[in-house]
Amino acid sequence: MSSTLPIVVTGVDTHAHVFRADLPLVPGRRYSPDYDASVDSFLGHLNLHGVSHGVLVQPSFLGTDNSFMVAALRQHPSRLRGIAVVEPEIPDSELDQLADAGVVGIRLNLVGKALGGFTTKAWRQLFERIAARDWQVEIQRSAEDIAEIATPVLESGATVVIDHFGLPEDGNEKPAPMHHALLDLLAHGRIWMKLSAAYRSGMNLTRAGHVLKQIRSAGLEHDRWLWGSDWPHTRHESEQSYADQWRFLQQLIPDHAERSKVLIDNPSRLFRIDTAS
Repeated sequence: MSSTLPIVVTGVDTHAHVFRADLPLVPGRRYSPDYDASVDSFLGHLNLHGVSHGVLVQPSFLGTDNSFMVAALRQHPSRLRGIAVVEPEIPDSELDQLADAGVVGIRLNLVGKALGGFTTKAWRQLFERIAARDWQVEIQRSAEDIAEIATPVLESGATVVIDHFGLPEDGNEKPAPMHHALLDLLAHGRIWMKLSAAYRSGMNLTRAGHVLKQIRSAGLEHDRWLWGSDWPHTRHESEQSYADQWRFLQQLIPDHAERSKVLIDNPSRLFRIDTAS
């Protein structure tokens, strides 16, 4: 096992996945990997780009079996944190085990799924338990639906992290009225945004910059922005690379002070990353 001593934070990649192609996959999945994405490969990318820490996010095709991700977290406790996928009825004892491994939140990956149900008693109680742990609820869904999902989470007292710029349609150059509900919500102090995977919304650098201006104008300032590589870029492996995403960030946020916030200060605070003195 790697050392548990804190190390200097030079950057945090807050969104990556690890898996093996031979792991059991859930029915109804949108994607089936035909290759392995190992934690050692991920850490190799971090090392090459001078990034000290990473956050592993449970991929949707593995469902609620977080064991492969948890094993990676336990192997590298000083460098990695995790976001799990769970059922609302998960016992507190299992949440305790996830926390012990370095998990600091849960994910709702709702792309391609029917909405509804998050105001039920079971989900509200889970969100309250997440809030009591000071964890986060990460949401992946297209922009027009996020406010509906985020509202009961915020009402529970939990923190919301929005994946991938909120997956705006058409780069959000001319936002439809349905997007306004999300923009109106962004000023809430417990909402964070991952500036990750712009390619999943077909955004180039110019469009991503436009979305970033909208986010800032709506009240979500750079002290609640995060960056993630989205490695290994599932479904886009042939088009994207870690180096591409690193370069995209440098161009999107050219100001060094703001980029330092996004890479170091913000994720260290949100993901409970101990920093060496």
